Amino acid sequence: MHPFDPSQKDFHQSPLDDPRILSGPFWGELRVFLAVAKAKSFNRAAEELSMSQPTVSRQVRRLQDVIGSQLVIPTQSGIKLTPRGQELAESLLALDEKLFEISHDLQAESLEAGGMVRVSVTDGLAGMFVAPELVAFSERYPKIQVHLRNPTNLTGFRENQTDIMVGFAPSSQSDVESRRVGHMHFIPVATRAYIDRRGRPTRENLESHAFVDSAYYSAQTGIWRDWHAATARGTVVHRCDNSFGYALMVRSGLGIGLVANYVLSDRLSMPLDLGIHIRLPLHLLVESERLASRPVRIVYDWLAEVFGSENPWFAKDLRLEALPRDALASRTAALLGEDHEPSL
Repeated sequence: MHPFDPSQKDFHQSPLDDPRILSGPFWGELRVFLAVAKAKSFNRAAEELSMSQPTVSRQVRRLQDVIGSQLVIPTQSGIKLTPRGQELAESLLALDEKLFEISHDLQAESLEAGGMVRVSVTDGLAGMFVAPELVAFSERYPKIQVHLRNPTNLTGFRENQTDIMVGFAPSSQSDVESRRVGHMHFIPVATRAYIDRRGRPTRENLESHAFVDSAYYSAQTGIWRDWHAATARGTVVHRCDNSFGYALMVRSGLGIGLVANYVLSDRLSMPLDLGIHIRLPLHLLVESERLASRPVRIVYDWLAEVFGSENPWFAKDLRLEALPRDALASRTAALLGEDHEPSL
């Protein structure tokens, strides 16, 4: 016989029914701790939160006192998380992501085909393809706001806390949908000024040439093998991990760069025959449940058209002679603040 009467409500209520069960009055401290864990610095976290550094330090100490465990260790290079601090930070990140999803679901339910849709996309793709196409998109869907964001993680989806990501690999997570669209083509390029100064680079004379490199190309996966071999023969004079800044450094004539084919819309850029062509498939990533939101679905389908293989710049095969350079040249000139002169 069961010792308690199952019909008695007090014996089978959920934690939500018990007003005594609370996490304690330190929600604010948890938010401050998460900012410190992300920034790895009390000062940077204070700037992000618009608080003073002593206030941030005090709230983290209070949280440690409440929990009864040390969470952070100050070092000369910044803040280091203890194993307990790392565990707490990861739990808070999961909660933060869930709150992000809930807030967007509620917004989508209340605004029909309107609301904010966040899109993580690299600088170059955003500036050359997404932003210009937004004019026509906004005329058709005036209530949908698109928030373009730089991806903080190029290999992960959830880390970007975004609705849609334009990525370079499918997701392995079952609840994230991946749609393969077009392809990105990376080729070596130099400017006319560089060629006039150093001579035209060929497969035989790379030892006498300069290169601009990037951490984006450092992965030892075999994809970038030909580029690694070329830079090893020459001299790397500069590095840049910002896609737009990298293109500008190459355009300044500092050295040979490995850039996306759409950089050829700039009349100063010259493709080089160095036996290097790196093709990466583009994927649109979105959490499956988010596609139930009409604004997210609309933007998702629209981006599939923008980056589809029907666009010559993202076709599966690279055909330099078929690229509509003049059609894109005005966008390049606008980004550079120059007047566009069609090629003859």
